[in-house]
Amino acid sequence: MDDKITIIEGPPPTFEVVDDGWSTGVLEGPTLYGVALTHLRTFNGGELVERCYRAWKGRQAITLEYRDEDGNNKTAPILAARSANTDEGEMLMLWVRLPDEEIELAIDFDDDDEEDGDDFEALP
Repeated sequence: MDDKITIIEGPPPTFEVVDDGWSTGVLEGPTLYGVALTHLRTFNGGELVERCYRAWKGRQAITLEYRDEDGNNKTAPILAARSANTDEGEMLMLWVRLPDEEIELAIDFDDDDEEDGDDFEALP
């Protein structure tokens, strides 16, 4: 049976794309996936990390269960977990596997190169 960590309240998690070399090795296969990191506030981060370790030691999968912005239930396999104490409280950091189509890339536009005038001509 697969174990899971469920987000029961709060906003949907935000995911940051991970481009480290280690992530390539765990994602080999016929389907394109990406590794993403999410930070979650929790009261029992150490216990949740232990739950992940027990699942992995028993060669079981563990997933993150959450709702997306539209309220749909989603799951993502957890690849790594860490807990840390911060000024805001205890944080759980989860590295999860997401299909490429679910990973949104943020593109930075450089405003310094823009000119004051428009580069486009009006259509007749």
